[in-house]
Amino acid sequence: MNPLPAGPTEMALALAVVKTLVLVVGGVITYFAFKAYRRTRQPALGYLALGFGLVTLGLVLAGMLTEVFQLHLVTGILLESLLVLAGFLVIAYSLYVQ
Repeated sequence: MNPLPAGPTEMALALAVVKTLVLVVGGVITYFAFKAYRRTRQPALGYLALGFGLVTLGLVLAGMLTEVFQLHLVTGILLESLLVLAGFLVIAYSLYVQ
């Protein structure tokens, strides 16, 4: 017997749970990177914290804007992608900086 496919409600709940976990884990990583920056004052760690913060913000903010402000899904995905790209660029720079 095949189980019934998940409906929109189950998928929305799963997405909300995953986005919440991304926010928590990304926030913890950002916090620890920033804490390391404050302790050592190494610019690379500051950039690393900023990069992880941008990635986390991008992954969470897009879904919220789509739901709360009724933005088109494509607009939300574009915003998410731009913030994630910016975050990855800052992380890459943090690995390059001495």
